[in-house]
Amino acid sequence: MDVSRFTDCRRRVVSNCSRVIVGKDDTIALLLTCFLCGGHVLLEDVPGTGKTMLLRAFAKTIGGRFRRIQFTPDLLPSDLTGINFYNQKTGEFEFRPGPLFANVVLADEINRATPRTQSSLLEAMEERQISVDGVTTALEEPFIVMATQNPVESYGTFPLPEAQTDRFFMRLSLGYMTREQELSVLSRPSASELVEQLEQVVTPEETAQLKRDARSVSFSPDVAGYLMDIIQKTRTESRFVTGVSTRGAIALYRACQVWAALEGRSCVLPEDVQKLAGPVLCHRIVTGGGERDSDRMAFLQKLIESIPVPLETLPE
Repeated sequence: MDVSRFTDCRRRVVSNCSRVIVGKDDTIALLLTCFLCGGHVLLEDVPGTGKTMLLRAFAKTIGGRFRRIQFTPDLLPSDLTGINFYNQKTGEFEFRPGPLFANVVLADEINRATPRTQSSLLEAMEERQISVDGVTTALEEPFIVMATQNPVESYGTFPLPEAQTDRFFMRLSLGYMTREQELSVLSRPSASELVEQLEQVVTPEETAQLKRDARSVSFSPDVAGYLMDIIQKTRTESRFVTGVSTRGAIALYRACQVWAALEGRSCVLPEDVQKLAGPVLCHRIVTGGGERDSDRMAFLQKLIESIPVPLETLPE
């Protein structure tokens, strides 16, 4: 396997998105990892940090049909999936596809829609298909849902249930820029103008090949055992009501393969598991109290640090 194609793809995607979002190269690389794993991403942060702009920039970078949905309390499931309407000219019912029939779907402020509308995403996210009036239609690949939500404002919102949160491959956060980075942003053109100027830098055929090649990244038994030690620890930890599911374990395994390739390696190291455990696992853990996500992430990191790390040597 030629890992240089992965590193070259990472360089082009990160460089292109960085024209809009400054100083967040690591988050962009994690978003690319999620995409190459065929997963969906939940970007959660305070207002005004560039969540929507990052996802719009990424959509322009990878190409494909893009649709943005502003989630509101009056949004209906049919507004996402589409409807069958009666055409008076032809005298027949015709299907009018909704915005989910796209390659890249931006679900903006997903927690502002009702649980009924939120649940209409589940089949599309998990099965890559949509059912309307008993007729099931497969979605075109690639397909990724990129959702945003504001964690600090609870008025008029509907928290995502655990079953739907578990469908998201990663939960990421941007955070604030440094003082110097923010100063450079103040005098430049608006982010919307910069997004419109972006060009596609990778093709669907290229990313499809990378997805297939990522499965060839080796995962030694010792490192796989270390990954499972972390998963099982979350299930036995008394502070957690529910640990990581098998879906979460598979997600971490595949994410480590892609991340190792993007780092220019053909094998997974324990450092890859440690790096990705937070974004992939933290939102899949249920705690008994009303702990903040930052506290839960900190406790997960302490839990990981308590597990012995296998000594891994790179193959010759």
